[in-house]
Amino acid sequence: MKISSLQENLKQGLFAVSHIAGKNINLPILNNVMIDAREGNIKLITTNLEIGVVSTVRGKIDKEGAFTVDSKTISDYVALLPNKKINIEQKENSIVVEADNYKTKIIGQSAEEFPVIPEITRKTYYSAKINEFKRALAQTTFAVSTNESRVELSGVFFDFNKDKLTLAATDSYRLAEKTINLKTNSNGEEGRKIIIPARTLQELIRILSVEQDGGADGGGDEIKFYLSENQILFTVGSIELVSRLIEGQYPDYKQIIPSNPKTTVTADRQELVRAVKASALFSKAGINDINLDFPQGKNKAVVSSASGQTGENITELDASVVGEDNGVIVNYRYLLDGLNNIEGDNIKIEIINPNTPCVLRPEKGDDYLYIIMPIKQ
Repeated sequence: MKISSLQENLKQGLFAVSHIAGKNINLPILNNVMIDAREGNIKLITTNLEIGVVSTVRGKIDKEGAFTVDSKTISDYVALLPNKKINIEQKENSIVVEADNYKTKIIGQSAEEFPVIPEITRKTYYSAKINEFKRALAQTTFAVSTNESRVELSGVFFDFNKDKLTLAATDSYRLAEKTINLKTNSNGEEGRKIIIPARTLQELIRILSVEQDGGADGGGDEIKFYLSENQILFTVGSIELVSRLIEGQYPDYKQIIPSNPKTTVTADRQELVRAVKASALFSKAGINDINLDFPQGKNKAVVSSASGQTGENITELDASVVGEDNGVIVNYRYLLDGLNNIEGDNIKIEIINPNTPCVLRPEKGDDYLYIIMPIKQ
């Protein structure tokens, strides 16, 4: 193998793929990046056996071939080189990297032992705007369960339905749901419901940030999704990410979304965030409880907390309160997560009674929903 490419191209490509090549003691080759130069394409490839990332970089191939070297070593080294042409040539069990007055030799391993990245048929696809999709991921992935006992809750539920994609995540204590627009080239094909590991989506958010910061190779502003039986392929710009799916049935969360609220409250989002943070200082340690009270006819939201160790706090906010005298006790951390992910100046809170889930929505639009289970007294 003998190739040449600009330092900037190699640096961006290595940055995109090197993150998932961790310290794997059982299979050391997984710590490597494979440089695969053939058929006019220079590809940088890494995998941890659950996720595979491929970045295609521009350059010249003088001799085809493939070889693997330690991902961190080559990434760190290329990042230090001047922004000029870099020549890479395989010599027996190593590669020689030359740029300007720099020359180094990095020992590696044969590409024959490197795991094969699964190929997914690219006949039918869905696509979404990168900004919308990235925002949807940020608004949902934080609610994923970190407890591995229920594996289906350790991922985000994706419901592909013609021209809409609904993402949902829950850890049983709160739930976030976001719907965005989709395009598809399938003709009347049935929608798909899948569960994608949170780790995959966190990696994808990182890659999308790289692409938008100038790392893209003219990929436009769309991300494409290709689905197979148990895997998904994301393509954006010059980067591809393939991941396994989580097997299992996602809970039918729609049935816990309360309908016909008895009380609907509209309040300034930032003012509510400030009041919640103030009350959080006086919540009981380990319980993180704060009270939300909406007295009838007063157009006030009362946020309060009390602790035998620290004291108590009461904050009254102006709010529009429609319906019955009502209130609920919630975990302030979960509440802040919801408030920080809802867009717009005003927020809508819907309550049936103190023992049913509390619903948060933006004042306008119905594309985002956040639910918190109450703390029962």
